[in-house]
Amino acid sequence: MKNNYTAVIQAGGKGTRLTPLTHDKIPKPMLLLNGKPMLQWQIDNLSRYGIKEFVIIIGHLGEKIKEHFEDGSRFGVHITYIEEKEPLGSAGSLFFLKNRIQDQPFLLIFGDVMFDLAWDRMIAFHESKDSTATLLVHPNSHPYDSDLILMDYEDHVIGMDSKTNIRKSWYDNCVNAGIYIISGSVLQKLNTPAKMDLEKDLLKPLMGKGHIYGYRTPEYVRDAGTVGRFQAVQKAQKDGVWSTKNLSNVQRCIFLDRDGTINRHKGLISKEEELELEPCAAEAIRLINESGYLAVVITNQSVVARGMCSIDDIERIHRKLAVLLGEQGAYLDDLAFCPHHPDKGYPEENPEYKMTCSCRKPGTGMLDGMIEKYNIDCSNSYMIGDSTIDIQTGINAGLHTILVHTGVAGTDAKYDVKAETEARDLLEAVKKIHGIS
Repeated sequence: MKNNYTAVIQAGGKGTRLTPLTHDKIPKPMLLLNGKPMLQWQIDNLSRYGIKEFVIIIGHLGEKIKEHFEDGSRFGVHITYIEEKEPLGSAGSLFFLKNRIQDQPFLLIFGDVMFDLAWDRMIAFHESKDSTATLLVHPNSHPYDSDLILMDYEDHVIGMDSKTNIRKSWYDNCVNAGIYIISGSVLQKLNTPAKMDLEKDLLKPLMGKGHIYGYRTPEYVRDAGTVGRFQAVQKAQKDGVWSTKNLSNVQRCIFLDRDGTINRHKGLISKEEELELEPCAAEAIRLINESGYLAVVITNQSVVARGMCSIDDIERIHRKLAVLLGEQGAYLDDLAFCPHHPDKGYPEENPEYKMTCSCRKPGTGMLDGMIEKYNIDCSNSYMIGDSTIDIQTGINAGLHTILVHTGVAGTDAKYDVKAETEARDLLEAVKKIHGIS
């Protein structure tokens, strides 16, 4: 497979936080991670998806990078170099790409970010959106002290939220990973090789105008820029976590109902203040995060069709859910909701959403979308919920099913079905999946 994209790797930083390991004798990206330089792990992953052209931006001790990789032919790729004589920030040296890249899109990666990605998926997303720039984003277990990307429900990046900000509203757990696909046209704004910040000076002016998108993925992407993070990344690679989470490989998923399963059952929830977590929910989802399963919510939200609230209100409720989970170190890999309802004729209803659809549970439309998006193996995945609607949905999709005794605890009796397993609550259900007593 040959890919026409060029990968540009920022490898010129001094890496002072890793000095206890590098002793300032090797550049940070050349630090051996399980016997191979970090930079080589990056090149190997990219090359596997047909990306053969590389530009490496070097600075501090950059000659050691050139000595190891040379022109790249030993590694089956072609490498050229841009050498920073003085630090130019995260974007200043991109000026020297103008004549090489011109209007072609390129990948931009920072040398201390370790990953194992199915690049064909991110590139296909970028091209389908006709995007000027695409940022790889993902949830993490500590969004409260992370720089966040603000996105709308159509994947447009509309802003950034620095970890230094005092956050007075609910926010989505959507972290910038330091991996980008950028149109070469963006470089035409660079007139001199001056010190410049990628996000503040190049990307932020384009946000909120429909030009920039966020590509959300649960794949392995981690910053290895401190000693502790480097050691964690090294262990994850050794344990096979990197490759397992690559979306070229089939994934296992635990699909979760929302109301009555993750949050307390309070009837139809249409206001953010009505959302309250089940006491065990964050611990259960944190266990899913640690297990290698994806955690994906599938929920019917007919409150939109009923005219009780808007799509924006639902998004705000889900941002609150993300914050409450994140405060306890848990996160959702994704969430889908159906705003429709088939019954018509009520004066307060929103006719735009009054319809028969394939996404409303027990239909499998929401599940089908997630199964395709994340390459999910249904035979090794689960549906957990508190109603017979959830159990019927799981059966329709070919999933294993667990009924929890929170919420309506199956008393809705909408469908004459029986779950494979029952559990007291979400935590007990997840423990049963993992064989934990």
